[in-house]
Amino acid sequence: MNQPRAEIQIGIQTVQRMLSAQFPALTDLPLTLVDEGWDNVTFLLGTELAVRLPRRELAVKLLLHEQLWLPVLADRLSLEIPVPIHFGQPDSGFPWPWSIVRWIPGTTADSHDFSTAEIQLLVATLQSLHQLASSDAPENPFRGIPLHTRHQGVTERLARQQNHPEVDAPRLAALWEELCSTPASTNRVWLHGDLHPRNVIIRDGTLVGVIDWGDLNGGDAATDLACAWLLLDTAVKRQEFFSLYNAQPAQIRRAQGWALHMGLTLLDSNEPRHMPLGLTTLQRVLEDT
Repeated sequence: MNQPRAEIQIGIQTVQRMLSAQFPALTDLPLTLVDEGWDNVTFLLGTELAVRLPRRELAVKLLLHEQLWLPVLADRLSLEIPVPIHFGQPDSGFPWPWSIVRWIPGTTADSHDFSTAEIQLLVATLQSLHQLASSDAPENPFRGIPLHTRHQGVTERLARQQNHPEVDAPRLAALWEELCSTPASTNRVWLHGDLHPRNVIIRDGTLVGVIDWGDLNGGDAATDLACAWLLLDTAVKRQEFFSLYNAQPAQIRRAQGWALHMGLTLLDSNEPRHMPLGLTTLQRVLEDT
C-alpha cells in the first residue's frame, strides 16, 4: 500500500503567499520544508513554529480536530505537543484550513533505547491522556474501535507479506485470530491514535514530545498501549510499561492485537522509513506470545 497521492501541490511560495496575507508579522521568518506525510505537509517557520497543511481532502477534518482539541488536552500532558497557535484560512489558491503550530525540535524515536525514567514519563502521559472522552470527542473509523473490525485489513496485509522471508505469516494469523476473541473495551477515553516511533520525539537523548495528533479520538486505550511493542525493545521493558500503567490482561491482549495490526500496516506501506519499524514490531509481538 503506497503513500496516497497528494491532491494538491504545496510549495514554499504557496505558504509564503498565505503567510503574507494572513500572518504578515511572520513573513520574515525563514521557511523550510520538513516532511510530506500521508496527510499533511510540514514546514519549519523560524525556529519555534511549524506550518501544517493538508495534502488531501480526507486530512482536513483531522487537522480541524487538532485545532479544536489539542489546546484543551495540552495542559494535562507531561510531554510537549504541537499545539496550534494560529489558524490559517483557505484562499483562492489553497482550498482548505491549515495551522501554525508549536515546533517540537528533536529527532524521531525510530531506534531510541528507552530508559526506565522515560517509560515512567510515557506511562504518566498516557494515563493523563486516557481520561473519559467527552461525548463530542472525535470518532475515528480506523483507531480505538473493536479489534475484530480490523480483520479484513490484517488478513489482506498478511497475504501480501506471506512470502516475506522475515515474516512468520501463519503464526501471526493464528495469533491475530486468538487476540480478536478478546472482549472489546466498554470505556471510551481520549487517544492519540497513531503512537508509532516516528511520532515520538527525542531531544538531547531524552523523550520530550509526541507529534501528529490527527488521529486523536475517543476509543479503546489499547490502541495507544500498542506503542509498547513499537517503542520498547525488550520484553522486560514492555512488562514494566504495562505494570506501571496498571493495564488489565484483556487490555494487554487487545494492545498486542493493535501492535500486530500497526506493524503490518507499517511493513505494508512501501515507505522506506516505516517498513523496518513494522518488521521489528511484528518480531516483538511474536516474542511476547
